Amino acid sequence: MKIFCIGRNYADHAKELNNPIPTEPIVFMKPTTALVVNNKPFYYPDFTQDLHYEGEIVLRVCKNGRSIQLEFAHRYYDAIAFGIDFTARDLQERLKQKGHPWEIAKAFDHSAPISPWIPLEELPNPRDIHFQLRKNGQVVQDGHTRDLIFSFDALIVYLSRYFTLQKNDLIFTGTPSGVGPVQIGDVLEGFIEGRLMLTCAIK
Repeated sequence: MKIFCIGRNYADHAKELNNPIPTEPIVFMKPTTALVVNNKPFYYPDFTQDLHYEGEIVLRVCKNGRSIQLEFAHRYYDAIAFGIDFTARDLQERLKQKGHPWEIAKAFDHSAPISPWIPLEELPNPRDIHFQLRKNGQVVQDGHTRDLIFSFDALIVYLSRYFTLQKNDLIFTGTPSGVGPVQIGDVLEGFIEGRLMLTCAIK
């Protein structure tokens, strides 16, 4: 299994962090040790003092492919989940200043809680998925996938130029605006189309 992540894929999020709007997908990866499943808690790591949540829609790749053409891209994913891309923002800023990769700020152990899957056919409109992240009961992120800079299909095409996509690979498709810090004692909840999908307590 490979876990692909897409940075700055919503214009408002890029703007809130004073980043330019990308002209092609920004790709980084997480190892499988980043995954947290079954609503297990997240333990605040000791190497950061500025941990941020980033709520995202995650795609599940359903068959193998490489150099996939746009008209066939929709055949390569079959379900979505709610995921959180935890980011050590202080580490990330230092890495960016040095021109270094982001992995220690993004791909550390347990940095990717993920919900159960929803088959695409169960969604009212798979081309415009509404999702929210709530922190301690308050909505902090409210997104629609219609606002993606690079659509699901475009991401499949782009990634498959460089990597062979394999069944059960995951794609974190990017976070909307509203990212922010978490503290020990916070509870994060992820919703897709109003349905509670993920609960993550910060310990």
